Amino acid sequence: MRILIVGTGYVGLVTGACFAEMGHTVTCLDIDEEKISKLLNGVIPIYEPGLEEIVKRNISQKRLRFTTDYNLGVSSADVCFLALPTPSRDDGSCNIEYIETAARQIAKHMTGYKIIVNKSTVPVGTAARVAQCVREELKKREEEIPFDVVSNPEFLKEGAAVQDCLKPDRIIIGADNRAAAEVLREIYSAYIINHDKIILMDTLSAEMTKYAANAMLAARISFMNEIAEICKQVGANVNEVRKGIGSDTRIGYSFFYPGVGYGGSCFPKDIRALISTAQQTGLQPLMLQAIDDVNNRQKKLLSQTISRYFDERGGVNGRTIAVWGLSFKPDTDDMREAPSLTFVEDLLRQGARLRLFDPVSMPNAKKILPNSPQITWCQDEFDAASGADAIALLTEWKQFRLVDFKPIRTQMKGFAFFDGRNQYRPHDMKIKGFDYISIGVPDQIASTA
Repeated sequence: MRILIVGTGYVGLVTGACFAEMGHTVTCLDIDEEKISKLLNGVIPIYEPGLEEIVKRNISQKRLRFTTDYNLGVSSADVCFLALPTPSRDDGSCNIEYIETAARQIAKHMTGYKIIVNKSTVPVGTAARVAQCVREELKKREEEIPFDVVSNPEFLKEGAAVQDCLKPDRIIIGADNRAAAEVLREIYSAYIINHDKIILMDTLSAEMTKYAANAMLAARISFMNEIAEICKQVGANVNEVRKGIGSDTRIGYSFFYPGVGYGGSCFPKDIRALISTAQQTGLQPLMLQAIDDVNNRQKKLLSQTISRYFDERGGVNGRTIAVWGLSFKPDTDDMREAPSLTFVEDLLRQGARLRLFDPVSMPNAKKILPNSPQITWCQDEFDAASGADAIALLTEWKQFRLVDFKPIRTQMKGFAFFDGRNQYRPHDMKIKGFDYISIGVPDQIASTA
């Protein structure tokens, strides 16, 4: 199948590369000339495990190409996927201007039947809006060219996007034309050789499925974070509570870990968009609003915990805090709405000096965080800890799991460790010489002072 992917971000680039890997001929289009130039030279603009190898292999085998030319992209494709940003407006609603613009560009250049596929996360009713945009452009051309609009939401996890794409849990196809749905089924046929994972439905339900799925996952995170705070207050250990409730097969362990809140390009934006959608219909989505409120509060929890700890020791002002991890999750360089941004902002305001390290995301973090004399960018976790009064773990990168803490403890000025991901065992950290404070675990470990 000849496929056009409009947009070369996480979704577009991963989807295009994986389609090419499955044998399709794929053109990825983006209006960002610099990004396309880099891709043509094998430079991948995002960090995603396994992606670079697939891109380079399929470029060399001439199944994957890149362009900024809509005429070339549309003319060479039977199916056009829209994988574009849908950012939040100030009121939380979803901005689909990029989707509309791409739809109009396709309409301007199409000369025969096309299937236009919404791959981006879009509000319910966007498929109809895309169809309207195409019809309006065709009318300007005084042309009547047949087309269909299909909804095919993505369910990719950053850091595992390639595997999620090649081995999906399910493939949602929302189509009001059975023939168009069958074309999508053919595109995904290589993914479903052993098991048919395709679920067919109408476009409105497919669009809603994506939002509902992300809302449920975000709800699990916020629920567990709220339980963690209650555990802390009553003296229960959230790590044990999680095991107890996660062992229930109706509940499970996925997305059930307490921490410093969720971030990234999906959950925060999609929750706000779904709230906005509900409000536009006259509903008050109390649970969705609570999910967002709990997460915003959670992002401030660790900085507040550090403040309370140092209030008893002369205050945070002038203290040096090592920060391990900046990206919103491991195995990605994505800094969008990362909890670390709120954390850094809070501590800078209180006068702390910060020594920052992340294995991958520091180039992106430097573009977002202020150019402050209070910030030092470090080479690794050992460098960050040098002379620090405390360490704060914000992102659970694998390289932080089995750190040799003996030289770290020796080169630190203080001995506090604030674990925002509950990665370590409290007793072990006490033996290593730390005041160890985590999320939802009672402060039963005495100070080593």
